[in-house]
Amino acid sequence: MTDMDAFRDAVTAWAARGPAGPAREAAEGLCVRTVVLLEGKSDLAAVDALAAIRGRDLAAEGVCLLSMGGAMNVGRFARFLGPPGLGLRLLGGCDEAERGWYERAFAAVGVPSERISVCAADLEDELVRALGVTRVEELVRAQGDQRPLATFLRQPEQRHRTDRQRLRRFFGTRSGRKITYGRVLVEALDPDRVPAPLDHLLAGL
Repeated sequence: MTDMDAFRDAVTAWAARGPAGPAREAAEGLCVRTVVLLEGKSDLAAVDALAAIRGRDLAAEGVCLLSMGGAMNVGRFARFLGPPGLGLRLLGGCDEAERGWYERAFAAVGVPSERISVCAADLEDELVRALGVTRVEELVRAQGDQRPLATFLRQPEQRHRTDRQRLRRFFGTRSGRKITYGRVLVEALDPDRVPAPLDHLLAGL
């Protein structure tokens, strides 16, 4: 476990009605200045991978990427970590469907909505569009998931969906798969093909 993982664990425990002290002490000890509130672990994996590609050590910069376990938790984390709580700088990344949760939570603690990076559908859709279906299928094969993908595509309910939609849904069919591909797809991007929401988020750090 890294020091930043310990901070994440302390914040998560605090949000679950635990004590505030460990999170406050960890933030001070690590000189945390910015927290990026993300919906899930696949988003964290993608942002972390892009930061590494661009030669940035976010932990050394005092930046914590925090997976909240769902957009509906953003209000609580914003109160604890933003101006009313630890006073840290907040940024966020979410899907279009969850934009409202973020905007209300950020407005409630006085954080401008410009610090929220929004994916048109979701992060997986942004990455599949950036890479193209053929390239994503190559990456799926390289990960040894060709057979599970073929089985998934034979399901009747997939017939009416586009290739891009089917790939997006496939990534969510097994626990941990979205996290794996969050990193794999980002690492396969050409530098000039990074989806705008990811680029915007990292530029704001």
